[in-house]
Amino acid sequence: MKILLEELPHQEESLQAIIESFTGLNHNQESDDVYANPLIRGCYTETANIDVKMETGTGKTYVYTRLMYELHKKYGLFKFVIVVPTPAIKEGSKNFIQSDYAKQHFSQFYENVRMELNVINAGDFKTKSGRKNFPAQLLNFIEGSRLNSNTIEVLLINAGMLNSSSMKNDDYDQTLIGGVTSPVEAIQNVRPIVIVDEPHRFPRGKAHYKAIESIKPQMIVRFGATFPEVTVGKGKNKVTKKDYYHGKPHFDLNAVESFNSGLVKGIDIYYPKLTEEQAKNRYVVESISAKELVLKQQSKTWTLKVGEKLAEVDAAFEGDIEYAGAKSLSNELELEKGMSLISGTYQSSYQELIIKDAIEKHFDIEQDNFLRDNQRENNAPRIKTLSLFFIDSIKSYRQEDGWLKATFERLLKEKLARLVLEYEFKRLPREQEYLEFLKATQASLASKNQNVHAGYFGEDRGSGDEAIQSEVNDILNNKVKLLSFKDENGNWQTRRFLFSKWTLREGWDNPNVFVIAKLRTSGSENSKIQEVGRGLRLPVDETGHRIQQQEWPSRLAFLIGYDEKDFAKKLVGEINSDIKVELNELKLSDEMIQLIVTEKQKIQSDFTDEMLLEHLDDCGIINRKNEFKQEVEIDGVKKSGFEWLLDLYPEVNSIRLKADKVIDIASSNVKVRVKLKKENWEKVKDLWREISTRYMIEFKRIPEQIQMVAEEVMRNVDLYEREAPIQMKEALHASEDSKTVAIKEQESEYRREYLSGIAYGKFIKLLHQSTNISVQQIHQNLFHMLKTSLKGDSRYLSELTLQNISSEFKRRFDEIFAQAYEYKKLQFQARTSIYNPESDQFIDDINAEVIGTNIDNNAPTDSRYLYETPPIRYDSVSPERELLRYGYNEKVTVFGKLPKSSIQVPKYTGGTTTPDFIYMIEKEDETNVYLLVETKAENMRESDKRIVEIQKKFFEQLKHQNIEYEEATSARQVYSAIKKLTGE
Repeated sequence: MKILLEELPHQEESLQAIIESFTGLNHNQESDDVYANPLIRGCYTETANIDVKMETGTGKTYVYTRLMYELHKKYGLFKFVIVVPTPAIKEGSKNFIQSDYAKQHFSQFYENVRMELNVINAGDFKTKSGRKNFPAQLLNFIEGSRLNSNTIEVLLINAGMLNSSSMKNDDYDQTLIGGVTSPVEAIQNVRPIVIVDEPHRFPRGKAHYKAIESIKPQMIVRFGATFPEVTVGKGKNKVTKKDYYHGKPHFDLNAVESFNSGLVKGIDIYYPKLTEEQAKNRYVVESISAKELVLKQQSKTWTLKVGEKLAEVDAAFEGDIEYAGAKSLSNELELEKGMSLISGTYQSSYQELIIKDAIEKHFDIEQDNFLRDNQRENNAPRIKTLSLFFIDSIKSYRQEDGWLKATFERLLKEKLARLVLEYEFKRLPREQEYLEFLKATQASLASKNQNVHAGYFGEDRGSGDEAIQSEVNDILNNKVKLLSFKDENGNWQTRRFLFSKWTLREGWDNPNVFVIAKLRTSGSENSKIQEVGRGLRLPVDETGHRIQQQEWPSRLAFLIGYDEKDFAKKLVGEINSDIKVELNELKLSDEMIQLIVTEKQKIQSDFTDEMLLEHLDDCGIINRKNEFKQEVEIDGVKKSGFEWLLDLYPEVNSIRLKADKVIDIASSNVKVRVKLKKENWEKVKDLWREISTRYMIEFKRIPEQIQMVAEEVMRNVDLYEREAPIQMKEALHASEDSKTVAIKEQESEYRREYLSGIAYGKFIKLLHQSTNISVQQIHQNLFHMLKTSLKGDSRYLSELTLQNISSEFKRRFDEIFAQAYEYKKLQFQARTSIYNPESDQFIDDINAEVIGTNIDNNAPTDSRYLYETPPIRYDSVSPERELLRYGYNEKVTVFGKLPKSSIQVPKYTGGTTTPDFIYMIEKEDETNVYLLVETKAENMRESDKRIVEIQKKFFEQLKHQNIEYEEATSARQVYSAIKKLTGE
């Protein structure tokens, strides 16, 4: 494949803003120095400097590379110095500028122009044969002449190198043009234009910024998502603000705009939860210095010196993590006073949960990206899916028997075995192709030199291992290889899992990173946008085309530990802190007025600020000072003036991050809605008119033995158990031919003492709620058991005991009542979750989760489906997804998955139940019949069997309404039932 760069509107706007801000050439002081840039107006002063704010992932490197071409074309400027903060960022810039796809792209705008990139690295100044010479790259840059009018000379250097003695010394055995022997002085003489990448790393007055000033740039153009801060004023008037050259950026594409406009991926944040006991077992950083760390839990404290392990405080801190000094742990976690360390997140079993979740999420996304438009004759190009793991122990990955490597490969092999087994039965061409990809992955993973996962760590630079160096080179420099499905010989490129230790935190990115998993927190002070930044870029498909969000919505799955469960809140706060206009809830500010007017004019060109103020005044929302009134009533609804402003002019909220752009999956209140396809629901309205009638369960007899059953169950001493914390481990074993899969569970206690029981009163309440046994009867029997058989040990009042008693009582209850009831029709109707009998109308949309928690973007579009698609939603692959993807004959006029609670069949055990699927089928005699289907696994639990029996009994009473009911453990059973009804 070849990456295809495109002209994106926001990048064009950025370039245009810079060119418009450029002060131009100073023709009154033209110089005949052919080795130096022409002089520009306002050179060597802040007047000429420019700030460009562009969010991570929106293409800063593209813009500043094209800027150099543009300034060369229009003004003859040809010597540029790019200063970056780190070697990793330098490597990223170098790879882009030197890439074939970038050269090819820019050649269409700037014919016959060549960019000569000169990169200076730390080892370039080494003395050779007793002589101290300049690096060839420096000589090339300094000696490049404007007489070669088709060449742009660029010097790429990181801040540490620019600030080094090698650049400042003047004791070299060579001289440069002008007779100078100091690299810094030689750069001064070429009158460079300096481009600064990541300006927040170069605050003014600090060493790195002074190093930039030392080469005397005519002009500085800073490109960054964040800028350094500066404090101005004193006392109460002291404020901290961003340090821009001219008070604000010349171009400002902030984080909110980037996310809201779909210029970067949306983000879903996941984390495995801990048990309540584990979550409470936290240690607070009481104090910290370079030499010692003091942890506190309640009133007890522990002091750790440099080199001492956390496990000495609590064995739950697994591994060899120690206090490394300099306010950080050996896993590079940066500490600060007040920070909490949760021991449970350090356990290998917890890390394994994150790895397992990341692998599951990777393949969910990979299947969608690979099987795009799977049902079409001409499939959309595939998208390679990559995942990035940030880890804290290199040995655990690099060593042959390292825990991380072994765990990752075991979990990956198990997932691959399941997927291969599933796709063996698929028949569509793209599905068979994906099966080949999976099998190639299995084969590579089983080989000695696997090519499925790879790592890059700082320590790798000095490694002599050829295999490791190959991995590093692919990750850092061979973006195209990582994005490709096959090599030039047609072999599958299976590498798509990458591991690093925060080395790739900045300066490296790949557009097709869809999953980032952090196996260790990176500290609370880091920029959250920087942490997700490696996966924010929009993806490219296998043809090299950049996929915009409107073409194929893409999101980054970001997996973290429980100790960072507030990550989403911090990330959203960081994004919203960058808004251009502060929203004042007390007064309508001039900035807010301008914001509303500007946005409204996009659709109503004659809209003015006077029209806005008159409207708000007429509504009584503001007073004459433009202050919001505290309470305003409009059409009988009372709200504050500010709240009414948001309702009437939602443009105000356009500067804030949209709710669906960053979602905390564990605690999200953002609910995805699915639209009902009304024309199809109308066809089944008669059924809903019938089932919205309420039914009452009437027992034929009320057995007197109910109290006896309750007493027998509660006085069964075998049901009372004390509870010890356990760890559950699920191991999946596939046969060699991957045809059979077996799952084994193992459990092991990790604490010797038993957990304390549930409080007596709460235990009674919970048991009453789950069984409906009277509180008085529970108390009489429970008190008797505690006093006698349990010898007063309240630890027996455990969760296990509660479950045991509840389950046994329900089992005995079912045996007695399962056939002892009937349904009695009542004389009233009530609304269901989707239908209102009063208005005889279905609702417009529903919460997506009540249809299914999984999605399939590649299912065929069928006009008979009950909902607008794609995607389709389902809970199980088999049979639910199979039923939704099946191509039914024309006799099936409507079909779909039913929302929960849409048909409320009363259960004799309490509550209601709803079948899973509905089909409207045209029979041979041209009458319609409704087929309701309940899907269950073949090895049904007792509770599932009861649900089937209940539904079957209920719908038997409605057979006169042309209603058929089917229990199905496989898709074939449903297909067979449909054929019988259509007479095929």
